[in-house]
Amino acid sequence: MNRCRSKCTVANGDDWLRTTLILTKCRTSVFLNTLTPKFYVALTGTSSLISGLILIFEWCYFRKYGTSFIEQVSVSHLRPLLSGGEGGPSPAGLFSVSGDSESRPSVSECKVWRNPLNLFRGSEYSRYTWVTGKEPLTYYDMNLSAQDHQTFFSCDTQQQLRPEDAVMQKAWRERNPQSRIKAAYQAIELNIMMVTMVQAQPLSPCRCASAYVLLAEEEATTIAEAERLFKQALRNGELALYTHYLVLCGADAVPSPPAAGRDTNLLVYIKRRLAMCARKLGRVKEAVKMIRELMKEFPLLGMLNIHENLLEALLEMQAYADVQAVLAKYDDISLPKSATICYTSALLKARAVSDKFSPEAASRRGLSTAEMNAVEAIHRAVEFNPHVPKYLLEMKSLILPPEHILKRGDSEAVAYAFFHLQHWKRVEGALNLLHCTWEGTFRMIPYPLEKGHLFYPYPGCTESADRELLPSFHEVSVYPKKELPFFILFTAGLCSFTAVLAMLTHQFPELMGVFAKAFFSTLFVPLGFFIDKMESFMPASFWHQLSRI
Repeated sequence: MNRCRSKCTVANGDDWLRTTLILTKCRTSVFLNTLTPKFYVALTGTSSLISGLILIFEWCYFRKYGTSFIEQVSVSHLRPLLSGGEGGPSPAGLFSVSGDSESRPSVSECKVWRNPLNLFRGSEYSRYTWVTGKEPLTYYDMNLSAQDHQTFFSCDTQQQLRPEDAVMQKAWRERNPQSRIKAAYQAIELNIMMVTMVQAQPLSPCRCASAYVLLAEEEATTIAEAERLFKQALRNGELALYTHYLVLCGADAVPSPPAAGRDTNLLVYIKRRLAMCARKLGRVKEAVKMIRELMKEFPLLGMLNIHENLLEALLEMQAYADVQAVLAKYDDISLPKSATICYTSALLKARAVSDKFSPEAASRRGLSTAEMNAVEAIHRAVEFNPHVPKYLLEMKSLILPPEHILKRGDSEAVAYAFFHLQHWKRVEGALNLLHCTWEGTFRMIPYPLEKGHLFYPYPGCTESADRELLPSFHEVSVYPKKELPFFILFTAGLCSFTAVLAMLTHQFPELMGVFAKAFFSTLFVPLGFFIDKMESFMPASFWHQLSRI
């Protein structure tokens, strides 16, 4: 009796489970049958809208930071959680070569250099702002200039810090141009008072040369006015260097090294800017003479790249023999390279063959020795800085160059093309030769960029540094081109797919309703098949206990 009762109970449990499954399937089919086409339109339209918003956000984030937001969050936050809190491989380690722990250089390792041909703020950068309403300089770039001025034009010790120098140190740090100009005038007035207290007959109305430098850079609205202020600064600077300490300390005194270094740096800066003023005003021969005298007087200041000013002025004079002589001295394997050195060397070699160069004739007969040298020089220059050709060939629009550049970066390419594009146009056929040959460089460089061909591997930190140096309205050139992240492609595909479904459902509601019901029915078939298999595989007592639960 008990055995029969247990059998009946098990049978009743199995019947109850089957009945529950049948009712669930019936409810699912009823739910699907009650859905109208408007529901499918709303579902697919909402999915397309959400995925489209995610796509727009991901694309904007990728354009600004060069990476996917979802991927960055996954690497930064989800990976440590999934790895159990252990320190997994850092994102920088993903760029290591052949499993080594050495990664690409970080942003801090990318050295930023002063632009040798930087423009004048008052007479050039400010005029651009007045016309376009855009700021050509970034705060990061101007902050670097302020640090340079404080380093070059001040002493390291407080004992040698003059009162007007303390005012000028604050002036260089001011963000507002009007505040800097006001502080410069205050330094001049303070210096006049100090000189008058020292001696009744001052040797000059003022000896605060750094204040005149600031006024020439930022207050002067024309190059001629800037030149006048720089000349005044030069007279005051020379007087301060040769007579100021002799007057204060006695006839046998020698200026202290910090003070002498400060005044020497100031004189070098002023003379260089005076040469640039002469160059901009059309007195190119005078500018060349001034630069040569400056390089002869201070031969140890090669780190300031004064020779690049000389190269540009000589190219303007079309003194190509003198340009070649300068390159022979500075285009040495032991000296640091620059876009100016590499591309000027390529221009001189291209000049010898560019007027008669024809791609069709070269493909038939092959390249001559001179043409091969020119092509190799172009390849060498493009490998050093691959961003320059697009500006020289006017495939990208130029902007005003920044006050600091990153070698081999987009900022250096902008600075070079801004001043040297006219020299390439002056040489007949040079741009045509560059157009025909520059892209061949990338077939010679190993990919990925673990090894260079003629130079060190291209650094991976140039993009981040260039975005800090160049204004936001400029589209930064990136090399090598980054592939789109997976999540951008995924969201783009999802957005497109759901948008097509929404449009088809709106146009053909009945047909799409049939397809939707068939899709969901097909989706539930594996689940029903799995339940049937589990029912036949599991013992009856298991289903009985499950039904009781």
